[in-house]
Amino acid sequence: MTDPLLIPCPHCNGLNRIPAERLGDHPRCGRCKAEVLLDKPFDLQQGAYASQVKGDLPLLVDVWADWCGPCKSFAPTFQQAAAQLSGKCRLAKLDSEANQQLSAQLGIRSIPSLILFRNGREVARQSGALPLPQLIGWLRSQGI
Repeated sequence: MTDPLLIPCPHCNGLNRIPAERLGDHPRCGRCKAEVLLDKPFDLQQGAYASQVKGDLPLLVDVWADWCGPCKSFAPTFQQAAAQLSGKCRLAKLDSEANQQLSAQLGIRSIPSLILFRNGREVARQSGALPLPQLIGWLRSQGI
């Protein structure tokens, strides 16, 4: 039996220990009882950033803004990717306008931008919107 994975709850930021073999069983948070692994992106906020980048399951963050046309056209693709990657990678959306300090801290210079985190560290970055096959291919090249 493998060690359980530590996965932050997208709702309350509580850290959950989930056995790898149970990732497909819709695990619930021990603190707030909400589903931990979503099949859609969750909204990432400045206050939750430090908690959400931790954990054993990678986190892909889409940095976007409401006024950005390419960001809006990429949103359905990101949604589809979240459904396909549930249990392998968590997907979050960061509104760069509502979270300007965090966007600056992350060094965002263009949007949409994708940032992949593993164990609290940035491991890859991609600027611009990608079609779903290229997005999945890029993530596979990162070991997802």
